[in-house]
Amino acid sequence: MSYENILTETIGKVAVIRLNRPKALNALNDALMIDLGNALLAFDADEDIGCIIVTGSEKAFAAGADISVMARYNYMDVLKGEFITRNWETIRRVRKPVIAAVAGYALGGGCELAMMCDFIIAADNAKFGQPEIKLGIVPGAGGTQRAIAGVGTVRPR
Repeated sequence: MSYENILTETIGKVAVIRLNRPKALNALNDALMIDLGNALLAFDADEDIGCIIVTGSEKAFAAGADISVMARYNYMDVLKGEFITRNWETIRRVRKPVIAAVAGYALGGGCELAMMCDFIIAADNAKFGQPEIKLGIVPGAGGTQRAIAGVGTVRPR
């Protein structure tokens, strides 16, 4: 299958999906998330594939959701159009292990995408963050809950 915003390859029983919007530092838009979801489901259905790796470039796994697109939506557009759940949650339906191989920036939606994977392998230059607070919004794809599940909580001594 051919995709516009991702590159795919198989290495033995491993499927590799590379986010491929280099000029936008792999910012996540609808087209990329649809391509990603379709590739994930296709590899999940392929009996020759044992696990799936999602990665980006050396500079950015994904620099977040594409803010230039999000800026056009108001609250009701997001709610009625199921902005996050319609194509971001596809990764949660995959039964095979999904590994995020993160190098460079994994910010906002990119950090959330990495946390949706079964586990994360981070390069030395990986930088994770949820900078949505600077835009006056909270992480929209469950980032606050997934961060606690992955990192744990701290109890005062």
